[in-house]
Amino acid sequence: MEYSNELNEQELGRRQSLRQLRDLGINPYPAQSYPVNATAKLIADGFDPEKGNFQDVCIAGRIMSRRIMGAASFIELQDHTGRIQVYLNRDEICPGEDKTMYNTVFKKLLDIGDIIGVKGFAFFTKTGQLSVHAKELTVLCKSLKVLPIVKEAGGKVHDAFTDPELRYRQRYVDLIVNPHVKDTFIKRARIISTMRQYFDEAGMLEVETPILQPIPGGAAARPFITHHNTLDIDMYLRIASELYLKRLIVGGFYGVYEFARYFRNEGMDKTHNPEFTCMELYVAYKDYFWMMDFTEKMLEKVAVAVNGTTRVKIGDNEIEFKPPYRRLPILEAIKMYAGIDVSGMDEARLREACGKLGIETDPTMGRGKLIDAIFGEYAEKNLIQPTFITDYPVEMSPLTKRCRDNDALTERFELFVNGKELANAYSELNDPIDQLERFEEQAALKSKGDDEAMYIDYDFVRSLEFGMPPTSGIGIGIDRLTMFMTDSQTIQDVLFFPTMRPEKTNISKD
Repeated sequence: MEYSNELNEQELGRRQSLRQLRDLGINPYPAQSYPVNATAKLIADGFDPEKGNFQDVCIAGRIMSRRIMGAASFIELQDHTGRIQVYLNRDEICPGEDKTMYNTVFKKLLDIGDIIGVKGFAFFTKTGQLSVHAKELTVLCKSLKVLPIVKEAGGKVHDAFTDPELRYRQRYVDLIVNPHVKDTFIKRARIISTMRQYFDEAGMLEVETPILQPIPGGAAARPFITHHNTLDIDMYLRIASELYLKRLIVGGFYGVYEFARYFRNEGMDKTHNPEFTCMELYVAYKDYFWMMDFTEKMLEKVAVAVNGTTRVKIGDNEIEFKPPYRRLPILEAIKMYAGIDVSGMDEARLREACGKLGIETDPTMGRGKLIDAIFGEYAEKNLIQPTFITDYPVEMSPLTKRCRDNDALTERFELFVNGKELANAYSELNDPIDQLERFEEQAALKSKGDDEAMYIDYDFVRSLEFGMPPTSGIGIGIDRLTMFMTDSQTIQDVLFFPTMRPEKTNISKD
């Protein structure tokens, strides 16, 4: 896509209108505040002609359509709450001899997309349409670009702003002309506020941890690298908050959580963006069984807060977020859906099994990644209703406590919904000696070429040597949760500004 500063005929016309407004002594971008005292929704919800309310309203918004009928006109005004009709009469807008504000300014110099202020009173037209009868009109902002307003003619829709690249690149236009987009982000905010309230009521503390980190820890992911000029060291944009949050549990906090932006230098698709939001929570003296119960109740509250019900439609599926959720060990899931028992297999046998199952592998993949590949190919797509996949092999979980009844497995679960991972949680490893050994195993994988393997964080190991109480932690992808709760098909639909390739520029110097 290319950006150009060349103006089309309509844009040239709008700039001419801008100059004419200024010639008339009208500032098209006034500095003073405008005394708004009502909104479209407030009037729609509360106006009662018998009460005679809303008789001195001041409303502001964007012109989305207009019908000019000589001395009287109707416009549709859109503010942040919705749309409302405004009725203008030339003789009331311009009570004296000078009719310039109506005949020239409104009829000729204002366009769809311009932002105006209107003072007047609410009433119902003869056809029963709720409207604001304008007594005064003020120009607040002249729009120089033409909005892609939807038109219907001959049974066909024209100028709809539906092209995905345009919508994501020009989100500001998308929000203006596609009202449902704003609803998605309002629901996203409600998801976060509901979770925050749930955590606060449970006694957790919201905290902040560094975005720039000397070691990218807490997850297996490829980081973004930057350079700190003053310290003359490379630093990494965080891939997770985990190791910092657990340091705070060592320091004596009972429960801490953070809604954080993460940055992973990896592929992009309909469910992955290199910059995304994740919530991580850590609670002392708890294990992964407690965290499963806690998570079920939280998601039930979120579903009801956002959609008014625990049943949420995602694509063709109806998902029930009311507890309890199914709990299924990962090795049993592989046996169930892939028809193979991998529990006793070493790396060589797993690689052979992957070949028979048609799964591509490479030499950098250790036992954990091979098991994950089989699970991802055969099991994930079948996990439609909320399902806790539990008890991952130790090779797949370098920060997790071993199962109390099986040293080869860990007390870890991932929550899957509609065939996708939503959450990842552990009974956190707090044995510093075991933790250092597992970091060293990750370092060996990195030396084999696995660029997602974890770094050794010696300071984190030192913090564990001071003693971290038994702790459970969880990470939940907020973008994916929003996709589920709003039935959005791509992660780009729930991000205001998804990552995109920069536009090419074609700047005229004439």
